[in-house]
Amino acid sequence: MVSYTQNELLSITDFTKSISKVLGNLKEHTVEKVGVLKNNKLEAVVISTNEYERLKEIEELMNSIEHKEIYETIQSRIDIPKSDYVSIEDMAKKLNINMSNL
Repeated sequence: MVSYTQNELLSITDFTKSISKVLGNLKEHTVEKVGVLKNNKLEAVVISTNEYERLKEIEELMNSIEHKEIYETIQSRIDIPKSDYVSIEDMAKKLNINMSNL
């Protein structure tokens, strides 16, 4: 759960009144983020473009790592000797499944 300091939370009214100051604070790194409240409920979080781009890069890196892991799993399965494969028919028999019902 992300925590916010008092100066990182603004009502939507205060946010709209002071948007230039908020953007300046984000750009100058005076604050890391600004939570915008509507009816005392967090509705949005404003971050700098640098922070957004950094998060997107992390997301892309994580996706690449996940794709690499999937690729490596597939490759490891390709190398399984054919003698170790179990046919669907044999698996159905083992599990008492009638193939004609599928």
